[in-house]
Amino acid sequence: MSRGSSNTPEVPHAKDALDRFKFEVANEIGVPLKKGYNGDLTSRENGSVGGEMVRQMIRRQEEEMSNQ
Repeated sequence: MSRGSSNTPEVPHAKDALDRFKFEVANEIGVPLKKGYNGDLTSRENGSVGGEMVRQMIRRQEEEMSNQ
């Protein structure tokens, strides 16, 4: 089964929330992410946003699971 692009959310209606989360994380770690073209950012900057998003999502899920 093909999952399509890795940029496609697993839950399509969560796209707006994920975009808000991405900009929140970028702001927290000091990456000047903007809507639209971000080709002026380094791979390291872009990757740090994605990596931090994953860390925060895992931490939130672990906290949720430990409270059950």
